[in-house]
Amino acid sequence: MVVSWAIIIVLLYAAQTSLFTFVDYNGVSVNLMLLLTVSVALVHGYWKGVAMGFVTGLIQDLTMGDFFGCAIFSYMIIGLVAGRLSPRIFKDQFIFPLLGAPIAVVVHFFIMIGFIFFLGYQIDLLYMLQAILLPLIFYQLVFAIPVYKIVFDFDEFTQRHG
Repeated sequence: MVVSWAIIIVLLYAAQTSLFTFVDYNGVSVNLMLLLTVSVALVHGYWKGVAMGFVTGLIQDLTMGDFFGCAIFSYMIIGLVAGRLSPRIFKDQFIFPLLGAPIAVVVHFFIMIGFIFFLGYQIDLLYMLQAILLPLIFYQLVFAIPVYKIVFDFDEFTQRHG
């Protein structure tokens, strides 16, 4: 089971960092690791959401992060909150990941902006909202259901086949 999740993480991360860089907008592309964290949290609950947030955040921080630990913290918080909603939703309805994806990316954006601001860097918030957050929300909306479907189908497969 862990090996299967590792394969899913590696494949999604490879797609995020290679394939989807060709369809970016001003250097902004889909964040599949964040979508994976939200999807796992919605399907499996907050413990697995936090664990997935730690793993995917660690991968992001190790490979792309300028400020180590920011993505880990952000993804774990998002995994916790989305996972807390898990018992209250119907897993087979795809409206929840579609609603959760833009909320998660906004939360992640403001956590990262907060870290950058408190470290003393100047921030042009209006520019960042326009140039980074809006395209990122669009990408997250487009890819929220496919990533959720992968997690949902994988969960059903593992339940049927042990």
